[in-house]
Amino acid sequence: MPTPTTQSDGWWRNAVIYQVYVRSFADANGDGVGDLAGVRARLPYLAELGVDALWFNPWYASPQADAGYDVADYREIDPLFGTLEEAEALIAEAHELGLRVITDIVPNHVSDRHRWFAEALEAGPGAEARDLFWFRRGRGPGGALPPNDWKSVFGGPAWTQVADGEWYLHLFAPEQPDLNWNNAKVREEHEDVLRFWFDRGADGVRIDSATMPAKDPELLDFDPGSPPDPHPYVDRDDVHGIYRVWRALADGYAEPKALIGEVWLADPQRFAAYLRPDEMHMAFNFDYLNCPWDARALRTVIDETLDAHTPVGAPATWVLSNHDVTRHVTRYGRADTSFGLALRQHDVPTDLELGTRRARAALLLNLALPGSCYLYQGEELGLWEVEDIPDRMRQDPIYHRTGGADIGRDGCRVPLPWSGDAPPFGFTTGEPWLPQPASWAGLDAATLAEDPASTLNLYRTALRLRRTEDALHDDAFAWLSPAGEETLVFGRGDGFTCAVNLSSRPVRLPEHTAVVLSSTPLPDGSDHLPADTAVWLRR
Repeated sequence: MPTPTTQSDGWWRNAVIYQVYVRSFADANGDGVGDLAGVRARLPYLAELGVDALWFNPWYASPQADAGYDVADYREIDPLFGTLEEAEALIAEAHELGLRVITDIVPNHVSDRHRWFAEALEAGPGAEARDLFWFRRGRGPGGALPPNDWKSVFGGPAWTQVADGEWYLHLFAPEQPDLNWNNAKVREEHEDVLRFWFDRGADGVRIDSATMPAKDPELLDFDPGSPPDPHPYVDRDDVHGIYRVWRALADGYAEPKALIGEVWLADPQRFAAYLRPDEMHMAFNFDYLNCPWDARALRTVIDETLDAHTPVGAPATWVLSNHDVTRHVTRYGRADTSFGLALRQHDVPTDLELGTRRARAALLLNLALPGSCYLYQGEELGLWEVEDIPDRMRQDPIYHRTGGADIGRDGCRVPLPWSGDAPPFGFTTGEPWLPQPASWAGLDAATLAEDPASTLNLYRTALRLRRTEDALHDDAFAWLSPAGEETLVFGRGDGFTCAVNLSSRPVRLPEHTAVVLSSTPLPDGSDHLPADTAVWLRR
């Protein structure tokens, strides 16, 4: 078995990784849905932006019941997006531009259109094909009740009954039956899928819902308000065996591949266990994403993040938005600037000017912290959450399974504006799959590229400086401001300082010899940092 790569070996340690949500990135064929040809045409834009790698949400063959996270065939590209040959060409062209490529793997479940599930339905109770999933007899008279009281993450029960009376488990939508990872065939198939994409040049994988594949075989009832320890399907100890095998596989390549986990866990020690030297290379930092725009809270999360990662030698990650959460321009413009999946806020007052100012400051904070940084497409344009999508156009299963009580994630998935002063803003020649707001006029990439003060050019400048600043290339980090203050000030390496004023009033700038970059212009001759502003300084 190969020796695990050390974190100091990996390109991922300080990488800035840009998330490409293909269906909303760029449409080349005019059907209103983004595609691989659209991404290929915009690769120079991404290279000019200055990121190091691209993470693609699932582009595989899928009925699209959950935007591709219901995978029917990992070895084919969904015709909605293109072909396998186009994906291979995209990976090669990205590499030519110095961009690495990360694909998305969904180990917890597959589509109900996957050939395995079709075979399981046809085979009937007790068949080997059903052991690839969690089929069970129901409870109550005639087995008319679900096998247990588990609820779907998307709302409603986690069980669906089939024609022969048995029930199958789906912790997400009914179209996403959970796999049984106690079955060796499930493990072997996923290892083969990893090889399939690594052999085609993928530089790593992002692992969806990484804490959930292992289940308690007893399938016992539990109270979600006070779940047992261990939990029946979240963060069970036996899940780590899956990723140790995947790590050995990834390390077997001449240039080792990266494993990146979607790990939603409150316990920092349990979180860090996924980052041990023989498991994943890094995992998303959701505590940081959830954190409000508050100096004390951010300082605590930064300290806890670094403290959790240091013992396992893994790089921290910093992320503010993705395809599952309300865009941070919107969050930061609200009275409550925190985020939680269980407390998704909608239709609350939002000051977009304030949110934009804070989002620009947050970028400089993120890029100055030690570790890697993830960007979600469109944040470099200053896009906000679209909350007034007509109900008839909403596609997220969360909206439908909660009866509209939660309007879901469509608002952060609206197609990007590329050019022009009205929808579809150059995204397509057809009708976008989700409507773009007319209020995005002026936020298209072409217009912002011509404005030196735009958010897009702030991103480009900050990313360029991050690459050239030696102090940002190692793990050195030290607070320069006392705990409890409303301004965060820290040093990196020899002579680099980042200061972020999270208060409502200007504060005096730390001692410095030069201003490297500020999130908003500093007044000429001023020795103060405005409210909700970040600055990089030379000491």
